[in-house]
Amino acid sequence: MTPPTPTTGPLRHFLQLRDLSAAELSYVLERARVIKDKFKRYEPHLTLHDRTLAMVFEKASTRTRVSFEAGMYQMGGSVIHLTTNDSQLGRSEPIEDTARVISRMVDVIMIRTFEQERIERFAAHSRVPVINGLTNEFHPCQIVADIFTFIEHRGAIAGKTVAWIGDANNMSYTWLQAAEMLGFTLHVSTPPGYELDAARIGTPAPGVLKQFDDPLEACRGAHLVTTDVWTSMGYEDENAERLKAFADWCVDAELMAAADPQALFMHCLPAHRGEEVTGEVIDGPQSVVWDEAENRLHAQKALMEFLLLGRL
Repeated sequence: MTPPTPTTGPLRHFLQLRDLSAAELSYVLERARVIKDKFKRYEPHLTLHDRTLAMVFEKASTRTRVSFEAGMYQMGGSVIHLTTNDSQLGRSEPIEDTARVISRMVDVIMIRTFEQERIERFAAHSRVPVINGLTNEFHPCQIVADIFTFIEHRGAIAGKTVAWIGDANNMSYTWLQAAEMLGFTLHVSTPPGYELDAARIGTPAPGVLKQFDDPLEACRGAHLVTTDVWTSMGYEDENAERLKAFADWCVDAELMAAADPQALFMHCLPAHRGEEVTGEVIDGPQSVVWDEAENRLHAQKALMEFLLLGRL
């Protein structure tokens, strides 16, 4: 197979969702559909033949590693897996120096790290596209997969309502970016003291964001209800305090009953049944979490292809 000719253009990174335009995000979502269809028909899709992905993990992962690694191999490329334990990052090498070196040897880099500032420093010194596999502030790859999953099951997300229940974390802030870009409404309900940071969200356009003290009201009429663990990686010292604060923010049958009758439930996983969601909901008929998890593979294949080759 002859590899496609890359589209010439400036170096592009994907550090947060708004690094893509709404039109580009829509293209990636449609491309993910094409790539998944070929995958299900066992049709080879080798557009990244002879390309190399470096994965840098400063935070551990299951879904991020498997989806990126399998995806790159399925597109004909190869993968290098690095952690702080087997790289000089674990020996205090400046992240800028690591970026300068790795980016001379590979074609694209995925990094899963702590503060957003670290990945921005890394990207500023990289010669190749850098993808945010997760930071404390944003989780854009997951949201691309989630939106792709919603579209598969329910069609366009524009004009719909997404209810976020739980912590104001990297997922909720990325959902807000998605709502602004794609024209849907985000309902957010968090316990007191865990609200979205007003300084970070600025002034969203009218109708984009609605915040609720009562999670039941946030779910009312929603087309998608979604949540995450109450204690994200890096905040383990707060776990006992958070378990008390979030006790009334468990997504259960009552919350789902308040949503639209055709509402979906999503969770980026791993999940703690009996904490942020009941087993009845996550294992029930409205849950699409397993499709959502699989779609990380297809969405990220489309994303890597776009960053390296542009529109095909």
